[in-house]
Amino acid sequence: MNDRTTRSRGLGRGLSALMADVGPQEGDSGPRSADMNVPIEKIHPNRDQPRRQFQQEQLQELSDSIRARGVIQPLIVRPRPGNEGEFEIVAGERRWRASQLAQLHELPVIVREFNDTEVLEVAIIENIQRENLNAIEEAAGYRQLMDKFGHTQERLAEALGKSRSHIANLMRLLNLPESVMEYVRNGQLSAGHARALVTAEDPETLAHQIVRGGLSVREAERLAKKQAEGEKPRARQAAKPEKDADTRALEGDLSATLKMKVQIDHAAGGEGGKLTISYKDFEELDDLCRMLGAT
Repeated sequence: MNDRTTRSRGLGRGLSALMADVGPQEGDSGPRSADMNVPIEKIHPNRDQPRRQFQQEQLQELSDSIRARGVIQPLIVRPRPGNEGEFEIVAGERRWRASQLAQLHELPVIVREFNDTEVLEVAIIENIQRENLNAIEEAAGYRQLMDKFGHTQERLAEALGKSRSHIANLMRLLNLPESVMEYVRNGQLSAGHARALVTAEDPETLAHQIVRGGLSVREAERLAKKQAEGEKPRARQAAKPEKDADTRALEGDLSATLKMKVQIDHAAGGEGGKLTISYKDFEELDDLCRMLGAT
């Protein structure tokens, strides 16, 4: 299947059909029957798996359960292209990792002929529905669906049962510096903390202060507001009122979509204004030109 066909398929066979294939997880009632057992060395992780961090303590707990009861729910896999007899994980990488710790030699699997779009969809949806992703991983998953398969925020919201604002707010977090995103990944900052830093002039400094002081989300919001007010000259504040929440949200949406900083300035007393897109190098400028020239 070529890229054009993949993009035109929307969300594949439909999320309800995909989730019916995935089925329940460990501990749920009604485990599904496996198609076969496969040597564990013949099973490989999904290279597009949106989840990048697995807590060792939780893996060990699952490993102990698997050692005692076995793998109750089969993994969902697909044949690995170009490697006969080998398989790629669609859903169940956590169980695969825990089974390695438990030193199992083979695992029960259900084999499905998923395309790349469906594999990524299932991997993201499985984790999101089971609350296994941190905010940055979830946002990166949405970004993958948009970049690789051409989905819009509206389409994702409809298909995944999320609000558009939820998806948009999470994707704005990807504009934060890497050090701040790492705080979110390791649990030192919540998504609420990170949202307070998205529009800050110096989010890294604020993030360090929030983590060091153990500040609440409300306290982080006040700190970000205080920093913004302290960095604006008084004369400029009087001449240029603070942007309203809708304008800031639109700037965030456009920045997340273009992956470039976007600034909107409304003309005082009128309906017109100026939209500024900042690029960091010629490659980004070329990308922007291609997007603006697309029909």
